[in-house]
Amino acid sequence: MARALNMAKTTLDFKGDFPALAQSVNGKPVVYLDSAASAQKPQCVIDAMNEVMTKHYANVHRGVYTFSAETSAQFEDARGKVARFINAASEKEIVFTRNATEAVNLVASCFGQSLKEGDEIVITELEHHANIVPWYFLKEQRGIALKIVPVRPDRSLDMDAFEKLLSPKTKMVAVTQMSNVLGTVVDVAAIVERAHAAGAKVLIDGSQAIVHYDIDVRALGCDFYVFTGHKLYGPTGIGVLYGRYAALDALPPYQGGGEMIEKVSFDKITYKEPPVRFEAGTPAIVEAIGLGAAIDYLNGIDRTAAHTWEMEVFHAAEKLLSAIDGVTIYSTAPQRASIISFSLDEIHPHDVATVFDHLGIAVRTGHHCAQPLMKSLGVTGTVRASFALYNTMEDAEKLSAAVQKAKRLFL
Repeated sequence: MARALNMAKTTLDFKGDFPALAQSVNGKPVVYLDSAASAQKPQCVIDAMNEVMTKHYANVHRGVYTFSAETSAQFEDARGKVARFINAASEKEIVFTRNATEAVNLVASCFGQSLKEGDEIVITELEHHANIVPWYFLKEQRGIALKIVPVRPDRSLDMDAFEKLLSPKTKMVAVTQMSNVLGTVVDVAAIVERAHAAGAKVLIDGSQAIVHYDIDVRALGCDFYVFTGHKLYGPTGIGVLYGRYAALDALPPYQGGGEMIEKVSFDKITYKEPPVRFEAGTPAIVEAIGLGAAIDYLNGIDRTAAHTWEMEVFHAAEKLLSAIDGVTIYSTAPQRASIISFSLDEIHPHDVATVFDHLGIAVRTGHHCAQPLMKSLGVTGTVRASFALYNTMEDAEKLSAAVQKAKRLFL
């Protein structure tokens, strides 16, 4: 049975599941507000990975001995967990990668082989560099045109401009579902519908959104969906590329090596079907199993209640910061979630974060791998506080108090 949140007791019940959050930083209880970069890990994920390494670790798929059979079963079981978690039609639609960045690069590299000069790819100002640079490679290598959807003054995506950018030359639309800087939530269902009507494929970067929302890739209708394990309370070194089977099957291999081949000779090589075609070499075995354990953890809680709680804490923090003179909040889109990017007068973001660290508060500063968006906002960087299910109202209050202290120290 899914575990419901006790709103009266806050989320301390969940915080206790994450051992790192029981530590102190500089003599202060840790307040972790950098989950958009990488979330903390529940004990069950740590235990699952430790169990593999201490009890039956072996390479997967080719061994006929017990350790290999047990580990192979757990590895492929993790693939099934991912497929069910996002409602993929088949486990064959789930490719394990190192992270979301590699997943985007895989699609750009393989899909790009079919592109010619003058073809167009549409991306947005909201994108992380991971969903910009791989497409820019194709601009350099194949002469494709990159079309950029702007952000409105309220920090939402300009859907009218998006429609005007679509043309018969549009081959791919690659868009984030939730901005890692602003928390802006994009209507990706509408993106998919309009892009498909124009004859284009769609890749969605779900690295931020999947942590907070239930994702149904079949309902979205996208061709590709990518996310990373370490933001989803799982380990680093593991990411996921979902692709509709027909879309994956149309792609050539990404890398060559063991496992992805059917037959090899010096005269001819044939390749396996997806997803194995895209998983050359020894995979991230322990990490995939850890991701499966993270999904088990999320399936064991009431995610709707957890999201409601996250938003309550997020809005409380937003209200507290908005009341402080000198604070400029950039996360203002009507549809936004769990991320506050802000500045404090003329104080450098790194100086603000240094004060925070002395108080045990972890935030992210800088351009957040989104330099084009920073240019659009007219800043070089921001302070970013991002919230997860283990954050509390006390965390929001401590963030506000830390901003007040930074203001007193520097102004």
